[in-house]
Amino acid sequence: MNYSQVIPAHFLARPNRFVAQVEVEGRTETVHVKNTGRCRELLVPGCTVYLTPGDNPKRKTPYDLIAVDKGGLLINMDAQAPNHVFAEWARAGHFIPGLTLLRPETTWGSSRFDFYWEAGSRRGFVEVKGCTLEENGHCRFPDAPTTRGVRHLQELTACLQDGYEAAVCFVIQMAGMKDFAPNDATHPEFGAALREAARAGVQVLAQECTVTPDTLTMAQPVPVRL
Repeated sequence: MNYSQVIPAHFLARPNRFVAQVEVEGRTETVHVKNTGRCRELLVPGCTVYLTPGDNPKRKTPYDLIAVDKGGLLINMDAQAPNHVFAEWARAGHFIPGLTLLRPETTWGSSRFDFYWEAGSRRGFVEVKGCTLEENGHCRFPDAPTTRGVRHLQELTACLQDGYEAAVCFVIQMAGMKDFAPNDATHPEFGAALREAARAGVQVLAQECTVTPDTLTMAQPVPVRL
């Protein structure tokens, strides 16, 4: 995934989950934050962030905040990016051998999954989760309680009964991680749901990314600790 015209800035404050105030090229700007999560450990006053121009010239916020430097670790914060890089990675042959179809936003029953795929006689669904929480080289998800995430895991488990394959892919929006694990301290119910889904046959993947200020590329897997 590529971004254009990326520029650095210094983070000042986050009045609400949608916008941040930054200092860029000697002036203060209000910018759109492309991640509505808490990100409290990332958006620290004075840290370096990276901006790209918004795609709507009529918008009040001229820039999107897409990445942050956390003590030398560059982390992509764009909540839309994980689905993009997963699709690129899967279509390049790294997910399922012989993939013939990868369709986003597909409904099954009352559920709506990020992707539906086919490969020969095989078929399945995938949910993609972006991860930005890091603790001493260990990646954790979620950074805040997510009842929606628990429901997604339960729905993936249910589709196995109809002969589908199912997977959840945690796209780690940074590099150099030692492992991935559910964040039981923040949301034990999500951790329990993930372990139950894995026992039922849902594949659990964790893939870190190579990150630069203007690119995000899926890289190698990291160990999953359940």
